[in-house]
Amino acid sequence: MLKGFNIILGPFTFIIFYLFIGPFDGMTNESHGIFCSVLWIAIWWITEAIPIPITSLLPLILFPLTGGYDLNLTASAYGNDIIYFYLAGFFLAIAMEKWNLHKRIALNIISLVGTDKKSMILGFMIATAILSAFLSNTSTSIMMLPIGIAIISQVSGKGANQQSNFGKVLMLGIAYSASIGGFSTLYGTPPNLILKSNFEQFFNFTMDFDYWFIMALPLSILLLIICWIYLVNFSFSLSSASKINKDQIINKLKELGKIKYEETIVLIIFSCFVFSLLFKSRIELIFSSIDDTIIAIFYAILLFIFNSKNKNKKIIDWKDSKKLPWGIILLFGGGLSLAAAMQGSGLTLWIGEKLYALNNVSLILIIITIVFAVNFLTEITSNLATVSMILPILATMSISLGLHPFVIMISATIAASCAFMLPVATPPNAVVFGSGYLRIRDMVKTGIVMNIISILLVSLYVYYIVPLIWNIDISIFPDSFK
Repeated sequence: MLKGFNIILGPFTFIIFYLFIGPFDGMTNESHGIFCSVLWIAIWWITEAIPIPITSLLPLILFPLTGGYDLNLTASAYGNDIIYFYLAGFFLAIAMEKWNLHKRIALNIISLVGTDKKSMILGFMIATAILSAFLSNTSTSIMMLPIGIAIISQVSGKGANQQSNFGKVLMLGIAYSASIGGFSTLYGTPPNLILKSNFEQFFNFTMDFDYWFIMALPLSILLLIICWIYLVNFSFSLSSASKINKDQIINKLKELGKIKYEETIVLIIFSCFVFSLLFKSRIELIFSSIDDTIIAIFYAILLFIFNSKNKNKKIIDWKDSKKLPWGIILLFGGGLSLAAAMQGSGLTLWIGEKLYALNNVSLILIIITIVFAVNFLTEITSNLATVSMILPILATMSISLGLHPFVIMISATIAASCAFMLPVATPPNAVVFGSGYLRIRDMVKTGIVMNIISILLVSLYVYYIVPLIWNIDISIFPDSFK
């Protein structure tokens, strides 16, 4: 019944506003068409009336029909270079999972950190955060889940798995660290890529991998440490005096055997990929047109070129592409087309004029409000959909208020990765909830505390630390962005 109401609500709202309400004062016919279309898309995204990826195809229908934005321009967003970077990153993740390289990396980190319960959870969180920084946080949490379940069964015993406090904390640790590690790099989580695209569309500014990394890594590490301290000491009782037999970790490493030829190839390709991103400025001296997407696609293609030990098979082949997250890719395209249409139709300019009333509000209060709103909105809808809707508005707000766009757009983007309360908030939350070790109230009880911690930490970090790291004046809109 509710699902049917939500389905009707989207087009009904569109029709009412398109035919009977508006255009509002100062709004052109084109921007009014996009405004009405965005209302329909937002309602279906938030309520999940139909699958979110399918809703993401609506711009291809609504934008041209309302006269708000050309079909060719709308469709071009679905082929944005950022989408191809994401595809390439997923091929690397598929290769890691196929040859169990992720298990070897995770188990070696866990064995180094220690085998009492608190240390082991820290090991899992570090391993998950590192993998999530360079791979999709969705695929990382899926990769780590079976390793975590195997450890829980050894620690808690077969009959007590679902009631195990260790199991609850470990599952939450995997989910939270996947999200926290994900925002530390520009490509670790989809909202960061939407931010990069918005910077390019609105300000003709290209955010480089290393530029983001030096800013976000300290915040990621700090939040990860605070998260671990909170989980192991205050969320659920762990009886931390007991230790886990280190032999269990050693035996799991022995089961993997010596590092295989295929693992070595994947590790070399992955390492070269990371170093190429970090040292792109040096590569530009030779290839002036080098781009992050070019780098990613190059290394993804190598995975299809190198043979496995069985000479008749490659490291990965086209059959492995069935694991690609095509739904997220469609959502990417929908979000990018939304931003392009809002800007191209003049809708963002109209919104910016209405936001000028905030000119006298304290900047730190604006940041905290944005972080709070995005954080809790993300609890009930996709974080990618959330930033797709809000970043074009914030870009316009920065122009209207004369603020540096980095400060409010980055705070919103990171906040979208810090929703810890509900399974629907982020893909890692959904993955660990599906394991059966957690109930909704377990996630809400621990997640609301982490939400509050992250809201305060992200707001203060963006306001006080980011300007120092990037040497920018956040109270002034840069002339180069005009």
